Amino acid sequence: MIDRLKIFVWGFLSWVLYFLGARLFFMVYQWDNTQQLDLIDILLAFAHGVRMDMAMAGYLSLLPGLLFSLLFFLSGKVIWKFWFPYQVVLIALTTFIVVLDAELYVHWGFRLDATPILYFGKEAASSGDFWKSILLVLFWLVATVGLSYFVFKIFKPMFEKLATTTWPAFPALLGATVFLILPIRGSLGVAPMNTGFVYFHKDNLYANHAAVNVVWNFGYAVQKMNKLRYADNFFDKDTTEEYFSKMFPPFDSTRYILNTKRPNVILIALESYTFRFIEPLGGVPGITPRINQLVREGVLFNNFYSSGDRTDKGIVSILNGYPSQPQTSIIKDPKKTKSLPFLNQVFKKAGYRTEFSYGYNIDYSNFRSYLINAGFDHITHSMDFPQELNTSKWGVHDHYVFQKVFEEAEACSEPFFKVMMTQSSHEPFDVPMKTAIPGDDDVSKFLNSANYTDKSLGEFIDKAKQTDWWKNTLIVITADHGHPSPDNQGLQNPRRFKIPMIWLGGVLTVKDTVVTTLGCQADIANTILGQVDMRDRSFSFSHDMFDASYKNPFAVFVYNNGYGFKTDSTLNVFDTIGENYIGEEGHPSDYEKSLGKAYMQKLYWDFNSR
Repeated sequence: MIDRLKIFVWGFLSWVLYFLGARLFFMVYQWDNTQQLDLIDILLAFAHGVRMDMAMAGYLSLLPGLLFSLLFFLSGKVIWKFWFPYQVVLIALTTFIVVLDAELYVHWGFRLDATPILYFGKEAASSGDFWKSILLVLFWLVATVGLSYFVFKIFKPMFEKLATTTWPAFPALLGATVFLILPIRGSLGVAPMNTGFVYFHKDNLYANHAAVNVVWNFGYAVQKMNKLRYADNFFDKDTTEEYFSKMFPPFDSTRYILNTKRPNVILIALESYTFRFIEPLGGVPGITPRINQLVREGVLFNNFYSSGDRTDKGIVSILNGYPSQPQTSIIKDPKKTKSLPFLNQVFKKAGYRTEFSYGYNIDYSNFRSYLINAGFDHITHSMDFPQELNTSKWGVHDHYVFQKVFEEAEACSEPFFKVMMTQSSHEPFDVPMKTAIPGDDDVSKFLNSANYTDKSLGEFIDKAKQTDWWKNTLIVITADHGHPSPDNQGLQNPRRFKIPMIWLGGVLTVKDTVVTTLGCQADIANTILGQVDMRDRSFSFSHDMFDASYKNPFAVFVYNNGYGFKTDSTLNVFDTIGENYIGEEGHPSDYEKSLGKAYMQKLYWDFNSR
């Protein structure tokens, strides 16, 4: 019995050592970040992280513990036949997670969670080049084989010497297995193990990330995919509703800038179109010459933010007026999206023809179920184009899709509501035109792809102006989300989320106008509906940016583990894992911080109740 206990304990400790080695690998892989830490912080990352390492080691040791307990009457040679393959499978799986996490962190800036499942396929695969992926796969295979061989050499002699034992060994071994609850739970208090247990640094998010056991983090995130965490940490229901009602007061009178109440509406979401493309917003000169020209023909919203950082989150914010959520995406759950209000459905009830057009594969990121729930009258996607036009990694390039949208608008009965999404300015930024922005680095290629999309958009607008329907049409141009390039780095950086919104079309009563009111994607729904007298409070997170009651404007952006609450003069960024503020600008008041918390609290409850 003692020999079995020794093997059990050594197995547990081996996993703890493995995870300490995995943390060392992660910190070496992220050397640019690690070298900015002092030695004390590096040691503290290991010291705090070992608590979570022990929790994960406990989970992985549960089955071997039960195996030793229930098979006390068998010899070690027989148990080895079950124990060793189990360890090899775990080594392969955990090492795969560790290696994948190390590379994805370079691109995403957060530890691996359920995101690869949410965006399984091309999205995750695009984060890294082909040859690096090959090298990482080879490293994973070599590490798996090497670690498995090490386990074989160390533990097989122990099992060879293990004799059968009698029934009293059963309660003793079972008790040792039950004892794993302590490291798994991580404390004797009320709160069980969570990621916040290992956060130790008040300012450096990377230091905290380094302390996280990525295998534990991944498993926990998968378990909680359909629920938002931290749903009860801020305020009670009455307090939350009080703050929320102040942020979203009843509608008042609005400022009309259209000459009709039944315009055609074309809503265009440009892939990754950060404000840093747009020169009138302080962007890099020469990237979007057509947009720079077009803003003088319409209305530019120069203080506008995306709700999140991914396409599927952006489209829900735009069409449903629904904010992004940390660590998950509502589009993944058809039951939840079906319960949302849809902008196109409001127009459809008013007698509009509604259409959705894009060049992506419709099965990307669960768009098929989302668009079916939306109830568009017609949907165009990559398979509706000739196969020879599906030359992009993501589907059909933008200028072909713009041409298709133009043809559909020409054939469409009025009034119509059309939505279009572009995709060519997504990684890997390969576009079908002569290079306009030279350079082989990712930033240059990104800027070049944006220039291509700008050119395609400009050509579409030029043709639209020649049609009969132009004089009765509003075109709303925005982005699905921002981007860290060219100089918006930092996961919680508000510049990363700032995007353009531009209104064009023959129905505008104003031109060359700048709207400085602060807003975000969720406000698009009621801002458009306000112009046609169809504002709808079922879009509960959406303001009418022209409404007289919108006197204290704000924007909320959400990243994987937190959110930012921005006003005209302040910003506070809250980390939901460490449960502390990791960024402030302009000395935000406690009241403003409470508004941000109430906003997220309302979102948590709303999401979890759908």
